[in-house]
Parts: sequence; C-alpha cells; structure tokens
Amino acid sequence: MASTLSSLLLPSGPSFPKRLQCKNQHKSTIKTSNFGVCSCSLSHENSVSTITDREDYCIITRRSMVGLLCGIPAFSLLPFNANGAGLPPEDKPKLCDQACEKELENIPMVTTESGLQYKDIVVGEGPSPPIGFQVAANYVAMVPSGQIFDSSLEKGQPYIFRVGSGQVIKGLDEGILSMKVGGKRRLYIPGSLAFPKGLNSAPGRPRVAPNSPVMFDVSLLYIPGLDDE
Repeated sequence: MASTLSSLLLPSGPSFPKRLQCKNQHKSTIKTSNFGVCSCSLSHENSVSTITDREDYCIITRRSMVGLLCGIPAFSLLPFNANGAGLPPEDKPKLCDQACEKELENIPMVTTESGLQYKDIVVGEGPSPPIGFQVAANYVAMVPSGQIFDSSLEKGQPYIFRVGSGQVIKGLDEGILSMKVGGKRRLYIPGSLAFPKGLNSAPGRPRVAPNSPVMFDVSLLYIPGLDDE
C-alpha cells in the first residue's frame, strides 16, 4: 500500500524526471527538514525543482514544487483517508433476504440430539433424501456475524453430493437428511459438527476458526435418481 500511495503522490507518476546539474547557474535554496527547494536560472527558462539536502543537483521540473507542496500535507491526512475510504461491502447473492431474516425471528428453533439447530424457512413438499443418495442443493455458508465464506450461488450452479456419506461437514449432512425437496432451511451448526481444522481467510472471505460454529442457508432442489423414478 505504501508503494502505491507514494507513486500516486509523485508529480509525474512512477517515472522520475531528468536530473540536471545546477553548479554553475544562479541558485537559491530554501531548506526544510528533509528537502531543499532551489530555483535554477537556465538559458531558456526558470524552473523550480526539489533536491535532497544531501545531494548537489536539482531535479528540473515545473511540477516538482507542486508535487512537494501537495504531497507533504497529503501524508498528514493519510491516516484519516485510509480509514474512511473503504469500499462498500459487496452485495453477494443470498438465500435469505432482509424480509426472510425478519420472518426467521418468529420461526421456532429445532434442536437435535447432536446439538444441531435449525429453522425451516420453507417446508418442502417433496421426498426426503435417503442416506447414500445424491442431492442437489444451493447453500450460503456464513460465520455467526453473517459474513459469507462460501456459496454455491456465487459459483452459479447447485452443489451435488452424496448425503450421509461424509462428503460434507457433519452438521450439513444431518441438516439435509431431514429436509424435503423444495424446502429451505437455516442450519445453526455447532463447532463440533463444523470444520475441525478451520478455514483460512481469503480475499472477500472471513476466516473460520477451528471447531467454531457456522451457519448454512440451504435449499434442497432435487434428488437425482429418486426424482427420475
């Protein structure tokens, strides 16, 4: 970040202007703590330039002085601008929108013997998946704060896996087994049924600590093979 900001503050971008000697010309220098400003009288034009107080040459450019004057106050404002110029949160697709979240407050919680909890947003009317059958489902996985760390909606296709066979975390396996096709459910998965090793953070994805609780919004779309019979 520092290198990016510094390149933006340069008067001419990342490229440096040509250095010319000012030993034999008339030169007046104004010293600051780290920089000196000199005016070099040349044969064709007067140019204002910046130099370091340890060097004996001038960097000849009209825009150097402007960059110096604008750059120094910009550094003093960096802490405030950096904190206040964050991008708005990305609007990711969800299975449960704001209206759905309000409805969830009035839906009773079901707790199983394993500690899994869930709320049925929509109760499906189709069959429940037998153990070992493939299912096609959409899901949105979140940490308890609501930040999304995985989603089939972002991938643009449902997730197909064999339910009850250990291909997914235990809480998701158990939660889908009691659903019906066409149903939508929020799973509150305890850490013991979630990710034992956790998940590393990534751009746009929060970290999931080992054995920490997670939430899954799941919609059961169909059961390949069973629906075809």
